[in-house]
Amino acid sequence: VPDNWIKIASSKQEYKIELLKGLFKENNIISVSINKKDSSYLAFGEIELFVDSKDVLKAKNLIQKQDN
Repeated sequence: VPDNWIKIASSKQEYKIELLKGLFKENNIISVSINKKDSSYLAFGEIELFVDSKDVLKAKNLIQKQDN
C-alpha cells in the first residue's frame, strides 16, 4: 500500500469490508483491502481497508452515516 494511503477500517468479517468498498465505490472513493487473516487459522487476523489520504474525511463521514 502506498505511503499516502490510510487504514480506514478493519474487520474479521469479509462481508463488512466488501460493503464498505461498495459504498466507497458508489461515492467515487477508491479503496483497497488487504487480507491479513492467517490462511491456516482463519480466527486470527483481520481484513484491512485503505483509502487515499485525500479521501479519509469523506470515507469516515460515509462510515458514520452508515452506522447511524
